Amino acid sequence: MDYQAFTNGSITLLYEAIRGALSADDVQEKQGVDPTFRIRDTPEWKKHAASLETEMLRRGMIFNVIDWHEGQKTLPFR
Repeated sequence: MDYQAFTNGSITLLYEAIRGALSADDVQEKQGVDPTFRIRDTPEWKKHAASLETEMLRRGMIFNVIDWHEGQKTLPFR
């Protein structure tokens, strides 16, 4: 995808959509439902997010990096 063709607002929207889908998946998993988007299980989502981050950094944009571990259950020995 040619991210350079997008405005800063569009890049931000795409990135925040990934964050929202990840959050929705986490909520569904906590409810015992199969996640709709399967963000954590699909490596292409992380690649897409990384590409967006690369473009945002190139532009000097300020953003909060997605925490891919937030919302996951901790291991019993932690």
